Amino acid sequence: MSLRAWFEQNRERRYIMFGGKGGLGKTTFSAATAYWLARQGHKVLVFSVDPQASLSDIFQRDIFGKGPVEVLDNLWAQEIDADSNIKAYQQEVRQKILDMYGFDQIPEEIEHYIQAASAEPAMEESAIFDAVVDIVVKGDYDYYIYDLVPLGHALYYLSMAKVYDEWINRITELREQMREHEEMVARIKRQKVTEEDQILHELQYIKGRINQSSRILTDKERTAFFFVLVPEQMIILDTEKAAQLFARFDVPIAGYIVNRILPAELAGQHLPPYLQNRLQVQDRYLDEIKKTFGSRLVGSVPELERDVTGLPMIEKLAAIMYGDGGR
Repeated sequence: MSLRAWFEQNRERRYIMFGGKGGLGKTTFSAATAYWLARQGHKVLVFSVDPQASLSDIFQRDIFGKGPVEVLDNLWAQEIDADSNIKAYQQEVRQKILDMYGFDQIPEEIEHYIQAASAEPAMEESAIFDAVVDIVVKGDYDYYIYDLVPLGHALYYLSMAKVYDEWINRITELREQMREHEEMVARIKRQKVTEEDQILHELQYIKGRINQSSRILTDKERTAFFFVLVPEQMIILDTEKAAQLFARFDVPIAGYIVNRILPAELAGQHLPPYLQNRLQVQDRYLDEIKKTFGSRLVGSVPELERDVTGLPMIEKLAAIMYGDGGR
């Protein structure tokens, strides 16, 4: 099945993810797919969850940290600024503490804790995950195209919904036990407990957001994940292993796309030994890819003459991937 046929037969799949090892073409495929869908008349957002995103380079627009930026009719692009999200989250935590406990200012020991927690290595991924939740739950677009981080981080990102959910469940359970204890103590003291439990309410709110996002990430009716790979042995092995791991998180894998294939017509020309060997090795690995992934292959893209940057090259790539560039 071709990519174009896949989209025509799966019109309900509106959350599209491209993943794979770094540097294989995930971002360019995301941009070209978003371009093609926008040319079909759909309202599309392509966004990167990679802290070192390159959508700005590809679209030749400064979009980092600026929210959704319209790059052409029906097409918006967004690069998430994790640092800004972390700072906003810190301020939100401070304000909730002030409101909840009636402090005039944040106690010094709590401020130290907020700063230390924000410096945790996982905080950047958490901030990006939270930003993605904000994006997808609003439902402002027909299609959402995810340019995912490289495989190892993508697994972490995709698993965060389940990790958060388990954590929230445990914290909520503990808070409910504390609430019951507080009510019992109040009855013994013949005091009323009428105030709303703001902590429990906040935990339930977070849980609802995470569950909504988690359902999208693993929804086989609405979501599709495409692996990007190239004809190289280590990439094939890594992709196969990653696919098995992704399946454990119920990620709906829709297919595999092979990138950077040297044109077959080169084989009939007088070539230097280096290129002749490259073509022979490529043929061997292409055969291996066909045996390994078979009918799940949905596209192949040749090695292009230059990097995909700017709308003309994005249009060219979209034409290769989808047959007509959206016209």
